Amino acid sequence: MINTNFASREDYEEALLGLCRPLKKYYTKGNTGIYIGYTSAHYGDKIIGLEAYSRILWGIVPYMVSGKTTPLDEEILRGLRNGINPENEEYWGTYEDGSQAFVEMAVLGFALLMVPERFWDPLSGEERRMFSAWLNQINEHEISDNNWLFFRILVNCGLRKNGGCWSEERLAADLARIEDFYLGDGWYSDGKTAQRDYYISFAMHFYSLIYAGVMKKEDPERAAVYIQRGERFAQDFMWWFARSGEAIPYGRSLTYRFAQTAFWAALAFSGSEAVPWGILRGLISRHFRYWFRQPILDCEDKLTIGYAYPNLNMAEGYNSPSSPYWAMKSFLVLALPKEHPFWKSEEKELPAREGVRMMPHAGMLVRERKNGHVMALTSGQYCAWKPAHYAEKYEKFAYSTGFGFQVPRSYRTLEQAAPDNMLSLYKDGYWHVRTKCEAVEITEERIVSSWIPFDGVHIETELSFEAEGCRCRHTIQSDGVYQAAAAGFALPFSEKEELVWEAGEGSARIRGKKGRCGIIQIEGKADADFIYCEPNVNVLYPRTVLPCLQMTVRPGINIVEYRIEGEMNTD
Repeated sequence: MINTNFASREDYEEALLGLCRPLKKYYTKGNTGIYIGYTSAHYGDKIIGLEAYSRILWGIVPYMVSGKTTPLDEEILRGLRNGINPENEEYWGTYEDGSQAFVEMAVLGFALLMVPERFWDPLSGEERRMFSAWLNQINEHEISDNNWLFFRILVNCGLRKNGGCWSEERLAADLARIEDFYLGDGWYSDGKTAQRDYYISFAMHFYSLIYAGVMKKEDPERAAVYIQRGERFAQDFMWWFARSGEAIPYGRSLTYRFAQTAFWAALAFSGSEAVPWGILRGLISRHFRYWFRQPILDCEDKLTIGYAYPNLNMAEGYNSPSSPYWAMKSFLVLALPKEHPFWKSEEKELPAREGVRMMPHAGMLVRERKNGHVMALTSGQYCAWKPAHYAEKYEKFAYSTGFGFQVPRSYRTLEQAAPDNMLSLYKDGYWHVRTKCEAVEITEERIVSSWIPFDGVHIETELSFEAEGCRCRHTIQSDGVYQAAAAGFALPFSEKEELVWEAGEGSARIRGKKGRCGIIQIEGKADADFIYCEPNVNVLYPRTVLPCLQMTVRPGINIVEYRIEGEMNTD
């Protein structure tokens, strides 16, 4: 049973150990891997085992800083000795450019920085040589030109600290390249991309703030810059969190779940005092409590693939059964000693957030709703390498902590497409949605974007907040006749009998035990409808119904304008 109180340092420790204990029986004979499931990823089984072995260390290493032991200590050290030994049958292996194994090396570099007495000192001279040689593969190959550079930075810093073989040239080049990704106002891009998702918080800032925390003496100027950037980013990022703890579901890699608060843990670790300790403590603790109220664990208390419930439909091709343990990053707070002000401070609520927060680097307007939930209007982000459901994870008009968002089972029918907060047009047997913006303009009042669902149709979309939700105005220039559907938020329900419908000319409203939502036409001619979506398409709720407007787009200029409203119950 996992301790879900998160009211004291001891609660955090017990929660971490509760997540680790079930894994003990799933180690391989040589302890080099942990295999807890049967689904796969685009990398091989050996790396899937290494992935679980390494990812739990993001929580265990901070726990070890205080000198405490875990039920897995023996397996961890034995697995390390076997995994780095080329003569062992469970040797972790040699790699080519871009290997997933380079991702998993990062935490071992972190371990060498934080607790070398557990990961370096127990090794013989020959074992240290083999450990250095295995890790140094990351210096001998090309890796992704994005947050992955921090994996190599951590490895080289860890080897450098312990007298291992490291690359001064690679370290300097990677640190310099990171600067090319800084956009200003506290925001990075994850490589030269148009993505501003959680990789900015739990990757770019997380690793840079760890670097700031452990390299202050060796590199004080860079450490100070990283902290200053983190403090500036915090002013925006705090708006992504509801008062009850949850964060906006947005972007890829959502199966990492409570890694969403890893940035705040790293900010504390860096020594920054820009966010009052009570506010930081409350934000992190409420976030953990939210997640452990959700059914994210299986019957053995192992993390599952999914978001607010087990769900393979929303996952990416790089999500193996081991991947969710990336969430352990948020246990970095355990590296803070028990007398640290983070642990001594009483939890406090988030500060007041009035009006609309414009985040131009993210293409977002964010507003807190009256019930404490958070809603974001978005345009302009784009994931060029197109992971699963990239359009739904980046290109919807609005995202919400209360309603979540939906991913399709197919684009053949509206029930399977489940296109919440999208305008969909039907052609050649498929529903087409916004997948990329051609241009975006953002002000504090609105976001205007232009996009092309398919050849022959050009759409300009204007998004703005209203008291009960938001307004969407689409100017559609079309070369033919097409069926279209506009939808807002999807409402979760348990039984159909609990739903109350209100359908009129140009409006569709629905309410149930969990809340209410609707879509109301302002301009244009449309028929109101309700779509019972395919099960398990919403990242928060396994069963939803979607109010929508259906219309005909004709040759020439078409104006479609409507209001989206919705409110989730908070009890």
